[in-house]
Amino acid sequence: MSELTLAGLRVVREIALSGSFTAAARLLGYSQPAISRQVAAMEAAAGQELFVREGRGVRVSAAGAVVVEHAGRILAGMRALEQDLAGLDDRLAGRVRLGAYPSATAVLVPRSVARLRTEHPGLEVALTEAATPTLLRYLRARRLDVAVIGVGAGLPDYDLAGLDQEVVSAGGLCVAVPSGHRLAGTDVVPVAELAGETWIAGGPGHGDDPQFRAWPTLAEPVIGHTVRGWPARLGLVAAGLGVCLMPEVAALSVPAGVVAVGVDDPGWPGRRTVAVFPAVRSAEAEGVVAALRQAGDDLRAGRAAS
Repeated sequence: MSELTLAGLRVVREIALSGSFTAAARLLGYSQPAISRQVAAMEAAAGQELFVREGRGVRVSAAGAVVVEHAGRILAGMRALEQDLAGLDDRLAGRVRLGAYPSATAVLVPRSVARLRTEHPGLEVALTEAATPTLLRYLRARRLDVAVIGVGAGLPDYDLAGLDQEVVSAGGLCVAVPSGHRLAGTDVVPVAELAGETWIAGGPGHGDDPQFRAWPTLAEPVIGHTVRGWPARLGLVAAGLGVCLMPEVAALSVPAGVVAVGVDDPGWPGRRTVAVFPAVRSAEAEGVVAALRQAGDDLRAGRAAS
């Protein structure tokens, strides 16, 4: 007999947050058949359909909404249980060195450090912001204990041999649009809706990664302006002069007048933000990775609720 499972709850909740089986599979690192099997098992256990299949995705049914609501509480309770068990013998203290690429330092890393300060007040976090090649060099030289980097489509194939990694945020890229834009009230838009938009791009040769141009699968995008830094880029968006690509991990940092919108693009394999660390690591480093993972979960929930 089918039973409700934690894995199934995670899948159902991710589908509800992302709006499609395809997006959930990409974000969770599952295959499409694996996602479908999890949903089928959960629907069998619930005795009702949890999703209504539509042309461009799925809609949560009434029963699905109940499961999603409980899933959020149950998964949060499991995290709290893990924290409470760890707190029975909390010896995390001293200094741990955390490095992160710039977009991750906008929201994800600050929230992780704040969580660590609350849960492990004896632990001091030394933070370094740098480009990914520098972070990996510092990690191998033992100048960092944990490095937060982005991996996936359009990014270099970094040499991670001998290092462990864990996904801390499954979000890839989203699009920042002016608050009065036709897409501003939509959580996730089909990629076809971006055709014809004018893009505010990051300038190559100025230290910006090449993915910050236009949406990766668009053919012959129109580039309206090319500027070096995020403040200028988002300022131009806020003024209504175009839209820009940005990492979803930094979406909650957009200024007034700008809205971050998700994109459903089955043709793009996506990206992940991962914590990278030596195979042999300290309990303090483990604590940092756990805080990053929890902050990543909170950001996804916050994006879905906004």
